[in-house]
This record gives sequence, C-alpha cells and structure tokens, in this order.
Amino acid sequence: MMGFQVGLLFSLGSVMLGGSLPPAKERRAPGWDWNVVIGTGQSLAVGGLGQPVKSKEQPFGNLKVHSADLQWPVDADDPKLTLVPLVEPIGRRPNGYPNSWPMNIDGETPHTSAANEISALVKDKFGFDYVTVHFDVAEAGQGMIRIRKNSIHEGVTGRSYEAAMLQTKAIARLARASGKSYGVGAIFMTHGETDTGNAKYGEDLHQLWSDYNTDIKAITGQKRDVLMIVSQHNRLGEFSPSTIAQWKVGEDFPDNIVCSGPKYQYPYGFDSLHMNADGYRLLGEKYGQVYFERVVLGHKWKPLQPERVTRGKNKITIRFHVPVKPLVWDSAMANPHPSSPEWANGKGFEVTDSLGKRVMIQSATLRGSDSVVLDLATDPGPGARVSYAMLGEPTLRNPQYGASPHWGLLRDSDPFVGFNTHAPQPNYCVAFDTKAS
Repeated sequence: MMGFQVGLLFSLGSVMLGGSLPPAKERRAPGWDWNVVIGTGQSLAVGGLGQPVKSKEQPFGNLKVHSADLQWPVDADDPKLTLVPLVEPIGRRPNGYPNSWPMNIDGETPHTSAANEISALVKDKFGFDYVTVHFDVAEAGQGMIRIRKNSIHEGVTGRSYEAAMLQTKAIARLARASGKSYGVGAIFMTHGETDTGNAKYGEDLHQLWSDYNTDIKAITGQKRDVLMIVSQHNRLGEFSPSTIAQWKVGEDFPDNIVCSGPKYQYPYGFDSLHMNADGYRLLGEKYGQVYFERVVLGHKWKPLQPERVTRGKNKITIRFHVPVKPLVWDSAMANPHPSSPEWANGKGFEVTDSLGKRVMIQSATLRGSDSVVLDLATDPGPGARVSYAMLGEPTLRNPQYGASPHWGLLRDSDPFVGFNTHAPQPNYCVAFDTKAS
C-alpha cells in the first residue's frame, strides 16, 4: 500500500475545487475531502534529532506527498509525485547540511501526530472520517530570508516557498483526477531560532502568511483563508524579538494567525536546542488540537496569555486569558531561574524597573482562576516591566550550540490528552514581555 498512487486508490468522479464544498448532507466531516496542511520553518519543523521515528503506522486515512526519487528541479505534473499514507518520516532524509525539499527531513516531525489527533477529535465529535494531506518544506538552520516568497537563494537553500506552491499544485492535480474536493486548511510554522534578533520578525511572519494565503487561493480556488499555527521557540536569545512576535502576531491578526503556545514544556535532545521524537509528537498533538478548535469548529481559541498587567506598591497583578480555568502551577518541572536570586521565587516571572535593573520577586501567587500576583521586595516604579520565560538559565546553557532553556510553571487545567502519546496536554503560558501599567 505504501507505493500506491492516489489516482488508483480513489474512484474517478466530478471534481470539487477548493472553493466549492459539497452540500452539507454529502460531507463526511466539516471541510473538504482532502484538507491540506503545509509545514514550514527550520530544523524543528523537519524533526532535527527526532530519531528514531515513532509514528510508523497510519490509523486513519491521512496522506502525505511522496516525492519518490525526484531531484530538484521538480515539475508539479511529474507522475512520481503521488500521495501515500502519512507516517514518519514525512519525507526523505538529506545527504548533508544545508538542504531543502525534496530531501529535507531529519526525523519525526509534528505532522503525523497532528493528523492523527485531528482525525481522532473529528471522529469523536462528529463520528466521521477527516482526512488531512501533509507535506513539509522547511529548511534546517534557515531564517525568514530563505523560506519566504522571493527568497534569497544560496546553494540549495531558498526553495521552501516555491516547493510549497509546487506541491499544492500537485495535490490539486491528483484531486481533479480522483474527484475529490480539496483545499489548504492550515500552515504549521515551526521557526524563529535563526531570527532570534530580528526586530522585524512579526512583520515578516504576517507577510509570509499573506503571500501563502494569496497564492494558495489562486491554485485551489478556495474562499476560506488559510490559518497559520505558530509555536514559540524558547531556547535561544534573551528577550528574543522572534519569540515575542510568535505570540503577538496572533493578537494583531487573530483571524489569520494563532500561537499554539510555547515549546519549553516538551522533552529536548542532547543539544538543548532540538526536541526528541516524543517532543515532536507532543507538539503535533497540540497543533492538532488547535487546528480542531480553529479550523474544524471555528472557535476563537487563543493560548494561555496575559490580558492585563497592573502595578501597585510592591506588587504586580497579571490577569490572563485562560483556555480552561483555573490556572495551575506545574509541579513536575524544575523551578525556573535557580541561579538568579532576584527571580528564584517567581516561578518563571521576571520583573525589571525603568532602568532595566532586576527587581526581587518575593512570591508568585495564584489569585482566583485567572490571575497571578507578584509580591516584590521594592516598588519597581513607573516604567516597570514584567516578563515570563524570556531569559535562559545560564547553568543549563549548552556552550557548543548556545541553547539556554527558558521556561515557567504556569499552565491551565485543560483535560486534553493526546491520541498518540496518551499524555496530558494542558496549555502552558506563552513567553512574553510587557509594561506594567
């Protein structure tokens, strides 16, 4: 079954373009017959250090683009581009670094785990099958200049966006041949480390969504906007603009982009920069849950994030948007900032005054179901800032790779348990930095 061409698997019939959904009574589930999900980003998007892979079976009908033995350049009409059951690895391993599609996948990616999660949630909610079709065009180690439209090419890098459009066209061709309705539902954006110091990252991220959305619609004919689901990176840089932007862009453009949350709660590999296979599977489950909430159900889901920060004398109160109340302190993770006495009692929170001087946090206390109160040793005064999970722990820094874990203990009470890992997956607070008014 692994090598079948999709045209042989499905009977021929009249094609339904992405913009034309069949009547409700004919739908198998909300969406199209084939709901396309595109992966882009850098090494964490392609499963860096995610070996050995674990998602080796496809329990539903989810598919991936199979590129056979094709080498760049590739034609979207090449008959070797087919669809096969989605298992890991999602694509072919590269010969070296740097690399790009069609040989860009290092190990377990979030895709199979996400696809299975989506199918399981739809099956449980509606009793129907829901098929997602996946491909990943990320390029390890490459910043936004390599994965954007009209990218800067250097060697084999800079093909990501072109490869995404090519494979979208290939799926459209296969859908027409098989009489299937199709459209692109989401983009998984797993990126940001290379752009740790990029002050324009939020602007670049929205432009990437806009270009994808425009060009995808021109191929599929769909009316529905494509949702970009972004996860924060939490391992490089202090007060990284890209980390903050990965959350804020969802606030600035809530109908287009959503932050799935941070990645600090997941297991990492030896370099402290890349996750292991279990970490990528957990991330995939979170992507799948967010996709289900936003794309399938149409809910205005948002991550655990601050809504209002107020300053009093020797005190700062932060009220949060909490997906599932009440707020909880995680009891399994180590206490953040053990080598920083000013913040060792902050459970991941950091406070500075108007001059950038650290202010000692005496305690961090939950108030009600949605707020945290920071009791401070001194009054930080006007211009004080409060941040969370924005500074790494120097005692855990990997000198070779520069990675330094940033984390906090604040989470919600979401009872969600992943289909693949059977592990609890509450929502952890995004990393943020904001002024205390």
